[in-house]
Amino acid sequence: MCLGVPGQVVEVTPSEIGIPMGKVDFAGVVKEVCFAYIPDIAVGQWVVVHVGFAISRIDEEEAKQVFKYLEELGELEELAAGDGSEAAHAPAAPRTEA
Repeated sequence: MCLGVPGQVVEVTPSEIGIPMGKVDFAGVVKEVCFAYIPDIAVGQWVVVHVGFAISRIDEEEAKQVFKYLEELGELEELAAGDGSEAAHAPAAPRTEA
């Protein structure tokens, strides 16, 4: 399933070409994110991330509500499946069916 997932910004740094990059905490899973669409983002703010790009700001209350829905749907386990070190926009490994 392809979702925009809320997370809290924990780090913002400019890339070598000037595009703001950083890290976002998704309920304990920290991944690298591109902030090109919201370059004035600051540490502590909440964003919605889709395929490695922060696409909008969100308030903390709304983020918590979305996490509640994702937990009810069992989608948080998929987010936590990685070890947290890979970039959120890295291509997913192909799935193999048994």
